Amino acid sequence: MYIHSKDLTCTAFLDYKIIANGSLEHVMATARENFNRNDLVQLSIFDDSTGKMIDVDWREDIYEIQHQPDEASVTSSTSEAEQQPARRAGRPKLGVVSGEVTLLPRHWEWLKSRPGGASVTLRKLIDEARHATEQQDRIRQSQEATYRFMTAMAGDFPHYEEALRALYAGDSKRFYGVIDSWEPGISQYIKKLSASAFRTEGSIEN
Repeated sequence: MYIHSKDLTCTAFLDYKIIANGSLEHVMATARENFNRNDLVQLSIFDDSTGKMIDVDWREDIYEIQHQPDEASVTSSTSEAEQQPARRAGRPKLGVVSGEVTLLPRHWEWLKSRPGGASVTLRKLIDEARHATEQQDRIRQSQEATYRFMTAMAGDFPHYEEALRALYAGDSKRFYGVIDSWEPGISQYIKKLSASAFRTEGSIEN
């Protein structure tokens, strides 16, 4: 049995219609209350953050992210001691953890010459790099989630390949122009997943 973070939210489809959204526990409970066993096995459930399908065994409360190793997941047989990360050197009260960095002598000399020394300089450089790539990372993650869902649920829809090309080209007008002609539930969820996929576009409300 796999145990997933309670922060996981997902959306369930029956055919092309959204029948539930929220935590996985809520979605499963809603589905059980409203559908018989034959309908349950036809449901498709997707992780809202990744667009990946979630496999559910409706005979048990068992579920796992399909094709996605989940570092947050642990088996029920894993002991609490095994789940605890090993302590590392550093300044834990400040959230600082030490690690090994391999650099050439000229790199060390430059770092040591900077105000605050090597550690402060490295942290500043990393923060600057993270900030510089933050938007690009959001776009990439949104594109990947959208692609996964589209491949699973809309692969045989009209102009599917055109929509994919527009997605990766950053052409939001063409992309939304194509998917607006698709099944409403599918189009609605794609808009949710692709809300950060375009550099000049804001979030699109459901």
